[in-house]
Amino acid sequence: MRRAVPILFVMVSGLTLAWLAGFAWFVQGAVRAEAGGLVADGIVVLTGGADRIVTGVRLLQQKRGRVLLISGVGHGAALADLLRGTGIDPASLAGQVTLGRAATTTTGNADETASWVAAEHLRSLLVVTASYHMPRALTELARSLPEVRLIAEPVLPPALHHADLATMRLLAGEYTKWLAAELWLARLGGDGGRLPGRVQGRRA
Repeated sequence: MRRAVPILFVMVSGLTLAWLAGFAWFVQGAVRAEAGGLVADGIVVLTGGADRIVTGVRLLQQKRGRVLLISGVGHGAALADLLRGTGIDPASLAGQVTLGRAATTTTGNADETASWVAAEHLRSLLVVTASYHMPRALTELARSLPEVRLIAEPVLPPALHHADLATMRLLAGEYTKWLAAELWLARLGGDGGRLPGRVQGRRA
């Protein structure tokens, strides 16, 4: 028992140091994330902030992708509602935007996106989400879309300009969720948020 205590302490200390080192790398990547400026077949926006949706629509307008999926849209919300106050005319995007309404988690976003990609016959995809959410989003999307090229188009949220306690808690939580996703823990137990084999949404 006396020998086990020091060994346990060393193990816990080692894991803590590894977590902290990884977290420092994660924060640096989130703050310094930059868009690639590349073109793909399609664009997917993982909802969670109005700036993400505007970024995805701007990419569509710039012809960086021919179609756009906004995944995780609340029931009842129309494209006009999502773009209100942005100065973007929803009518100009007719037939190019799909509102996915089934996803409520990142794993759900990935499954919803996979269904949409198959329906649209896409081979490459611009992924739009917050910079701190990008690692987990890419992990889940790569798992659902192993043959599709994923290109990160991160959005830097205003919160990352302020290194306060709330921001650090947000980043620590997201870093831990990403580690869990890397270990498949996000999909353990039941269907892990998996959606049926079709997009539960429609073109706007």
